[in-house]
Amino acid sequence: MLQRTAAPTASPSVRPRAANSERKPEKGRLFPTKNDLPEATRVRVADLLNTRLADCIDLQTQCKQAHWNVKGPTFIALHKLFDEINEDVEAYVDLLAERVVQLGGTAEGTARMVAERTTLDEYPHTVASGEGHVDALSSALASFGGGTRKAIDQADQLEDADTVDILTEISRGIDKWLWFVEGHLQGETGGKSRA
Repeated sequence: MLQRTAAPTASPSVRPRAANSERKPEKGRLFPTKNDLPEATRVRVADLLNTRLADCIDLQTQCKQAHWNVKGPTFIALHKLFDEINEDVEAYVDLLAERVVQLGGTAEGTARMVAERTTLDEYPHTVASGEGHVDALSSALASFGGGTRKAIDQADQLEDADTVDILTEISRGIDKWLWFVEGHLQGETGGKSRA
């Protein structure tokens, strides 16, 4: 009687690689592309956009934090508003990440990458009231909007009109949402406008 021996199997963590299947560029370099922007420009714009991407992903998680945890008499209005903002911010995340890749870069969007790179302040985890979330989220939106406007200027100096266009679209959207959120803090209180 012949005994069969099992064919040796590779460890699940070791996969055979096809030749050239994972060609990664060196740090500070990009994947080859026929995009006609100079490589040095594309490297700088990709880095700039990855910072904006980290901030945008951070902003998206802050929108969801507010959406999930808001309490009080304005709960339903703010719960819905924060979710609408999140939907637009999610689209901005995609715009930024896809532009990085179009330039030959690698979009850096994991939680750890975002935590290392974000310039936004940490969202306060003890906030519960509608007013508290409005204040915290409006601060995050304003910070992200300011950083986006700086990035517009930087991309313009690098002569990347397409990136300027993407960032301008995002800036306009963020300004709209900041207006919507701040509207909940503004108004007449005892005859005085609240800023």
